Amino acid sequence: MVVASPMKRALVYDQQSCQLRVEGLPDLSAGHGGDELGILTGWTLRWVGRPELEGQRSHLEALIAAVLPYARHLVSGLRRGFGEESGPVWIGPSAEGSGHTLRLVSGQSGAPSLDLNLDDAELADLVRVLDQLRLDSRLKLPLGVPTPRPLRAGELIRRVPFRRRIAAPVGGVAVLALATALAVLVPPPAKQLSRPPLADRAVPAPAPPQNQGRP
Repeated sequence: MVVASPMKRALVYDQQSCQLRVEGLPDLSAGHGGDELGILTGWTLRWVGRPELEGQRSHLEALIAAVLPYARHLVSGLRRGFGEESGPVWIGPSAEGSGHTLRLVSGQSGAPSLDLNLDDAELADLVRVLDQLRLDSRLKLPLGVPTPRPLRAGELIRRVPFRRRIAAPVGGVAVLALATALAVLVPPPAKQLSRPPLADRAVPAPAPPQNQGRP
């Protein structure tokens, strides 16, 4: 949705639990139309029952750069934080064991950081509005967000639970140990006395012919 004022333009993206509003101006020197936004002047993120967030372009870029990779890794089974814990945006698994913590650090000196605990539905809504903004053809300014990359080999290995990773090596060692133990317990076969070759055996002499009486 586009909200127009005499000079400013606003792009609004709605989901069930949050609304993202991006304000700016069309860049007439670049030939932008009236519903296009080429100069970003500010943005606000409204939550149901939560404080309203606002900031400049750099904060919006930091929010996208942290939330979208976190959600992508979460779908792949990897739960780890993204962004900088010291600011301006960090998101990671909640310390309580369920949910997600979105930490926003104010650019004003002395202002405390804001931690928002999001459930899975709220995180999904946040990802949707950020994706809608990133893919909106009316937004004519490039956002400094890194291009998504495939998971690295080490990350793919970490997807497999530790017990499953060690099951095959441990099982192989156990089978080898069992086979060795059985080989020790089984007695060797009894030795059989070898018989000498036929040529070396003593052959009894033939009996002499008996004299037959003459008729």
